[in-house]
This record gives sequence, structure tokens and C-alpha cells, in this order.
Amino acid sequence: MADQQSIVIKKIKKGGHSSHGGAWKIAYADFVTAMMAFFLLLWLLSSASQEQLEGISDYFAPTTASVSQSGSGKILGGTTIAVDGAMEDTVSRPQVTMDLPPPKAGSGGEAMQDAPVTAEQSAEIAKKEAEDKQIKEAKDKLQEAINTLPEFQQMAKSLMVEDTPEGLRIQIVDQDGLAMFASGRASMFEHTQKIIALVASVVQKMPQNLAISGHTDAVPMSGTEYTNWELSSDRANAARRFLIASGIPDSRIASVVGKAATEPLLADDPTNARNRRLSIVLLRGTGKQVAPEAAYQPPPSIINP
Repeated sequence: MADQQSIVIKKIKKGGHSSHGGAWKIAYADFVTAMMAFFLLLWLLSSASQEQLEGISDYFAPTTASVSQSGSGKILGGTTIAVDGAMEDTVSRPQVTMDLPPPKAGSGGEAMQDAPVTAEQSAEIAKKEAEDKQIKEAKDKLQEAINTLPEFQQMAKSLMVEDTPEGLRIQIVDQDGLAMFASGRASMFEHTQKIIALVASVVQKMPQNLAISGHTDAVPMSGTEYTNWELSSDRANAARRFLIASGIPDSRIASVVGKAATEPLLADDPTNARNRRLSIVLLRGTGKQVAPEAAYQPPPSIINP
């Protein structure tokens, strides 16, 4: 009888999750490192001064660049040794560089806050607001008078009033059949004197200086050396003299110029009658400003004739 051979079966139990090993620890360490770097960056930004932040911004967005598009600008800047010129990228799109405002961050470890308005700045703001209100009131009074008073009904289209960055611009323009001056002369008609007197009554209590300019159409003067330049200058001076006679101090006249046909009101029709005009501008920020309560108050005759 043959010897019997015993068979031994060995079972090996594998531990759970043995296939993962320690990989999760590496990922977790990377996450913690990234978070630490992030908070370190926030701390550096909050503690850096404005000059330092601008310096970092300029470093990554320099205002000057190399003339060469690649290489060192010499042999490395060419397409080949035998061909001059920098190698260009024909695939990528052209880039546009924009100027960005300076970063708003902390300075010296403190959060950046809007600088408080000084007393001088407050005074300037109040002064500008008072002047804007004053100019608007003058504009409204002129338009009210020209639209409501019977003696000015015919000239409603002759007076143009607009608020511009330069100041309140008052323009007295010719109409077909209703000129402000005699043809080719600086002699005012009676209705022109009335409308300039109205302007004077509105602006005489305002502090701003006045800039007066005369304009003509593009039709040249014929048969004389007297040109549109002289005519526009003479008409501007005629308006200056009448304003002074109406109570405007001579010290408030900032300029008197003749511009001939160089600044037409209707650029597409330079010979149109409305290009002949006087322009009187109350210049913003000039003269001795008055308190808002002392602003212009029109005489009763302007509102209730």
C-alpha cells in the first residue's frame, strides 16, 4: 500500500485597502501646501505698500519691450543666418495691451480705504455745484424771457443758449429776413440791441468773465480789402461796447475775437445766414464766485413785463 501524502492548503487573507498604500497622504500634503501658499499670498498682498504693488504690476506688465520680436535682436533674431528679420508667430492672435488702474490693496498692513475729503476739496465741490446751479438758472431765465415776452417773440429762433464744459454759451444768430447787423457793417439794428440788453440784464450779477466772438458766413466781401476777418472782429467789439454800456464791467471781458467763417454753425451749409452770429460765453471757474444765496435774481420786468 502506497504511502499517503498529505496536502496542506494555506489561505492568506489580504488586508483591506492595501492597494491604496500611502498615496492619499501625498495628495493631502499637496493640498495643505497649496492652502498655505494661498494664505501666504494674501498676507503679502495685505502688508505690501501701494508702491510695492505697482512695482510688481509693472514687472509683470512692463511698459517697454525689446524692439526685436525674438532672440537677442542680432543673429538669434533672424529667421535664418542669411535672412534678416525676426521670426513671427502666424498662428496666435495679436494681443491688445490695456492700461489698468492701480491695484486697490492694503498699505502697511491696513486695509485700503478711500481717502477722506479735505475741507479744501469740500469747498471746491460746493463752489462747482453752486456755479452749475447759477449757470442753469441763467439759462432758464434767458429761455423763459425769449419765449414769453412779446417783444422777443420774433427773435425766438435768434437766441441759442447751451450749457457747455467751457461755460454758458449764448449765441445771437441771423435768420433769413432778420439780420442782427447791417450787411457788411458792424452797425446793430434796434432788435439786436434789445436782445443783447436782455443778455446783459441776466449775466451782470453773475461773477464769470465773458468771452465774445464774432462769426460770419463763407460769402467773401467783394471790391474791398475789408474782409470777413475785420467784419467779425468789428461786430464782436460792437457787442462788447454795448454790454459795457448795459452795465457789464470792462474787467469781466476776457477776450474779444473775430473768427470770420472758420467755425460755421452749419458746417454743411457755410453760406447759410445762421452762420452769421455773435457768441457770448460765461467762462466756468472765472471771476469771484458768490455764495449760492447771492446768485442772480432777475428783475421783475424780465419775468412779468
